[in-house]
Amino acid sequence: MAALTDATSALLRAVTRNIGNFRALAYEEIVSRAWASVTFTGARHRIVLRLEGEGAEDAAAAFVDNLEAAEFDLGGHIVADIALVSSERLTGPDGAPLVRIGLEALTVEDR
Repeated sequence: MAALTDATSALLRAVTRNIGNFRALAYEEIVSRAWASVTFTGARHRIVLRLEGEGAEDAAAAFVDNLEAAEFDLGGHIVADIALVSSERLTGPDGAPLVRIGLEALTVEDR
C-alpha cells in the first residue's frame, strides 16, 4: 500500500507543478486503486481538481493544452497514461471564474 500512496502523492505534486502552482488550486476528489498487468505493477488514479479566481481559465487551458507533452517526475513511478475526462467552466459563489478538471492516470513502478 505504501507504493500506491507514494505514487498518488507524487502524481498530485507533479500535477500541481504542471499547473504552475496556481494559488487557488484545490483537489476535490482523489481515488487510487492498485493495478497490475503481467509485466507491470502500479495504480489507476481519478483526480478532480478545481482552479478558482483570476487567471483560473488561462491556467486550466494551458494545463489541458500541454497535458500530453507534460513531464511528470514521480521518482520511482512513471505516468504511463494520463487523460482529460472532464472540464467544466463555472462561476464560483463569489462570481469568480471556476474551472473543474477531471483526470484519469495510470502510474507504473519504475524498476
